[in-house]
Amino acid sequence: MAAARRSFTNVFAQNYCLQSAKPFSSSSNQNKTSKLQQEANIGIEDEGVPTSGISRPLSNILKDLNKKVPETLLRHRTHPDGFSFKYIPWHILNRIMNLHAPEWSGEVRSINYSADGKSVSVVYRVTLYGTDAEIFRESTGSASTSETGYGDPVQKAEAMAFRRACARFGLGLHLYHEEMD
Repeated sequence: MAAARRSFTNVFAQNYCLQSAKPFSSSSNQNKTSKLQQEANIGIEDEGVPTSGISRPLSNILKDLNKKVPETLLRHRTHPDGFSFKYIPWHILNRIMNLHAPEWSGEVRSINYSADGKSVSVVYRVTLYGTDAEIFRESTGSASTSETGYGDPVQKAEAMAFRRACARFGLGLHLYHEEMD
């Protein structure tokens, strides 16, 4: 487990931090890192690294969010019908958002069950705040109430809606284009 966490930290730091990024160490620099960096499980040196999304224009935030997510951070899922696809787990998206747009916010706008009670849909809104403006994107996610597996249907639908709302900002959007090829 510790090796997997170090591997994730190394990949995350190499691909989503500026050039001065390095994994956590037990040095005294760890005490200087911000709470955001600790939550993201990465260490960043102080020089030239923005630590607040509000101090950046939205165009810069969006540019960073449109970076291709490395394969090592992706997960694969296969539906019972044999259809296989790649996705980014919600907690990885959350870390990427915290790194590039620390002032972002997310909220569940609605939870609706189908008339027959067999599925649930969630509407989720992600808002980005920059020096020049704030923008939001909303998306939906749904899940079957009878599907077994990890998490309840509302959690699954919320995670799907969150991923889709982030994709509307460009984060992980490349995965949707790869599926079309």
